[in-house]
Amino acid sequence: MTTLADNLLRLEDSIATACRAAGRPRREVELMAVSKTFPAETILEAVALGLTLFGENRVQEWAQKSLEICPKSQRTEFHLIGHLQSNKAARAVELFDGIDSLDSLRLAERLNEASAKLGKRLPVLIEVKLSPEETKSGIDPDSDDAVKLFEALPHFTSLEARGLMTIAPWGAPDEVTRACFRSLREWRDRWAREHPRLNLDVLSMGMSGDFALAIGEGATRIRVGTALFGKRPRPATGLVP
Repeated sequence: MTTLADNLLRLEDSIATACRAAGRPRREVELMAVSKTFPAETILEAVALGLTLFGENRVQEWAQKSLEICPKSQRTEFHLIGHLQSNKAARAVELFDGIDSLDSLRLAERLNEASAKLGKRLPVLIEVKLSPEETKSGIDPDSDDAVKLFEALPHFTSLEARGLMTIAPWGAPDEVTRACFRSLREWRDRWAREHPRLNLDVLSMGMSGDFALAIGEGATRIRVGTALFGKRPRPATGLVP
């Protein structure tokens, strides 16, 4: 067995254990393989092992790798999970099957316009900033910007809201991490009540080091890279986010 296959077996066992501890069926938790910085051949190996959902961080990096992976399996989806500048929205809509890092009304407008031009209905997750770290992206849930975004989303006919995404504080104690994930679930429940036209079923939270905590707090999608693929290679130079 390859290292990737071994890692996947161990990961699946850990996910199943976390689901049992939370009293949840395994089928409720979707695994996203975070393939950023890994080469196309690694992604193809993961596809051969049955993985179907992948997360990438940079538009230009995926543009290059996608040339080696196409034609893609009809069952395989590649989503952008990294911060997206609005001036790259059109290219991102061309390349990705979903944008999981929507964090402003302006970006929503750009994505909707680009999707309409392509005759595409684009799945999106709203990234919510629940950590004080300045390096984290996402919309402040208490802000007027969040109010405006959620009020506008039902009117963007080329966007399909699917749920929320967040990243917990780096290196925080378990209770702080759990509180972050719990907060995302509570905000989802509130926004779902306030905006019944939106589908907010997806809670994308939890990564290699904290996905068990996220599952315990209701994650429906976990984003795992290192625990699956191993230590990340250094990204190629000259790539534009």
